[in-house]
Amino acid sequence: MTLENSEQQLDELRRRIDATDSQLVQLLQQRQALAAQVGVVKRKLGQPLYVPEREAAMFQQRRDEAHRLGISPDLIEDVLRRVIRDSYRQQQAADVHLSDKRVVVIGGVGAMGRLFTRLFQNAGATVEVIDKDDWQRAAASCEQADAVLIAVPLTVTEEVILQLPMLPPSCVLADLTSIKEQPLAAMLAKHSGPVVGLHPMFGPQQVTLAKQLVVACHGRDEAGYQWLLQAIEYWGARIKFISAAAHDQAMSFVQVLRHLSSFVYGAHLAQEQVDVQQLVELSSPIYHLELMMVGRLFAQDAHLYADIIAANPHHFKMLRRYVTLYDELLEELEQGNKQGFIERFAEVRKYFGEFAQKFLVESQRLLNVAGDAKQLS
Repeated sequence: MTLENSEQQLDELRRRIDATDSQLVQLLQQRQALAAQVGVVKRKLGQPLYVPEREAAMFQQRRDEAHRLGISPDLIEDVLRRVIRDSYRQQQAADVHLSDKRVVVIGGVGAMGRLFTRLFQNAGATVEVIDKDDWQRAAASCEQADAVLIAVPLTVTEEVILQLPMLPPSCVLADLTSIKEQPLAAMLAKHSGPVVGLHPMFGPQQVTLAKQLVVACHGRDEAGYQWLLQAIEYWGARIKFISAAAHDQAMSFVQVLRHLSSFVYGAHLAQEQVDVQQLVELSSPIYHLELMMVGRLFAQDAHLYADIIAANPHHFKMLRRYVTLYDELLEELEQGNKQGFIERFAEVRKYFGEFAQKFLVESQRLLNVAGDAKQLS
């Protein structure tokens, strides 16, 4: 075949690929329209946005089909996950099921407050936002409220709860703070009606709550706040019940240790004046992902992270133990005790058990995405 014929063949193949891509776009539009209809039927049936069993079964079916056709199952699943995420966003945007509710968001001009204000408004609820500059409206706004949601900074949460006006007996009082024991106790002391502590385990940048986690700590009258939990589940979030004490203990590791470690990592890079662009260019997918997780911390509110870390004096005792262990391991390595490190590694591997392999598999999917993101950056 001549060079000219090869070029013509290449042009023809590219035209066919373009036509196939166009068909894919049209098929995705058809799927989006069907997903919108599913959302309407789900609302009529009172079903949540996200049904994990249905999604898992669908992924497995498509993976099996891809395998039979000689296509990468991972490719198909990755494409479908992105398509489904957009479907959830579309379904949630029209999820009107709270038209009979009146919700007051205290601190609704903050990032998390704005997110929940939008969610409630999109669901048809009448929403009033109260901030520190218009506290004089609080009594009138709360007088007929079905729910009052506290979404203020952690350091002033208890103070704001104490200043709340008298709430209707059936009104749900809830907060969104990242610690639960003290705010929950304050709400129970202030209000005799339904009380629940909530902690959204995601940032305010979320477009949809599908597959997100909201931790709930029971306060009083669980039946009275069921409608609020059901609304959160309709939006696609999972709800995990846990005691306030257990929540705060777990958060010392999930948030406090992680946030401070990321901060120290970033601060050390800054102190050493490391060329971040060079790190990005030289990083493997796993380090690129780690670098992104550290870097994103510094694109957010410093006051929030300082408040989370300093919220409980017990945090510092745990952090000191972490620093002590770090020093011990560093000293062993400096002294050439490689065997000691290997033995300690084996102990920790045993502690993680089956989670080690599980996390290896799950992280590989994230690394594939991080690799794609690096190529685009």
